Amino acid sequence: MKEKFEIDSNSNVLFVTNQCNNHCIMCCQPPQKGEDFNYFYNQNVKLIKSAPKETKVVCITGGEPTLAGNRFIDLISLVRNELPSTEIHILSNGRTFINNDFTHQLKVVGGDKVFVGVPLHSDYFRDHDIIAGAKGAFNETMLGLYNLADEGIPIELRVVVNKLNYYRLSQLAEFIFKNLYFVSWVAYMGMEDTGWATKNAGTIWIEPVDYVSQLCKAVKELDDWDIPVAIYNIPLCLLPTEYHRFAAQSISDWKTRYLDICTKCTVKDKCCGLFGTSKHIFKGLSPI
Repeated sequence: MKEKFEIDSNSNVLFVTNQCNNHCIMCCQPPQKGEDFNYFYNQNVKLIKSAPKETKVVCITGGEPTLAGNRFIDLISLVRNELPSTEIHILSNGRTFINNDFTHQLKVVGGDKVFVGVPLHSDYFRDHDIIAGAKGAFNETMLGLYNLADEGIPIELRVVVNKLNYYRLSQLAEFIFKNLYFVSWVAYMGMEDTGWATKNAGTIWIEPVDYVSQLCKAVKELDDWDIPVAIYNIPLCLLPTEYHRFAAQSISDWKTRYLDICTKCTVKDKCCGLFGTSKHIFKGLSPI
């Protein structure tokens, strides 16, 4: 993670806390206990005040950043005042937004420059809760999504594809179409093999080549229903050519890795590459 902001970087990050009320079994940065809100807030104030005014986007993450409560709202307000043109991308499990007043505060201080990325692991509540590692997480996340929508806050719905949910990607796409039509876009994400994803690999790990047909079916369904959709963290060579248009260069620049064979690829400049932090290299990679 960088110690200063860069204007065009996709990895200008404000880390709010190590704490989280979910314990996702594929979490790349497992949560820790202990009060750390003030420590990270003071560090973030320094980053914000030294950031270039032309910074395009700032990502606010954790842990679960909204657990910081008023400190979280203060941080959003500070970014908005110091960097009025900067987009604020919040990564959250969405559960805190069951609080209407808190969600409204975010809208008031963030204005039209805030959008929130929220994971939805399955259309089936038990699967979602198992993957999130928290009983009741599905219901709270869903209510949080509706409250965000009521406030007019754009939502990026995130689906991390894994062994426990890949077989229901089509059902999840239909669920999103019927119940979450208001989201700004849906992102299907390849896993980062680090943290608890490595620890729980036997339960959670699946190769993209083994789920690409289910992924493409879900992507096509959402696209046919005019719901914007993207594919994150999966190299272009693992996707059918007709789905390259959905793939994004999604991995933070400081994490991005390319293999030696990638130097021969004609689409390397458009490819997300691999996670440099992953302990596992996807099967089936080959230059295009």
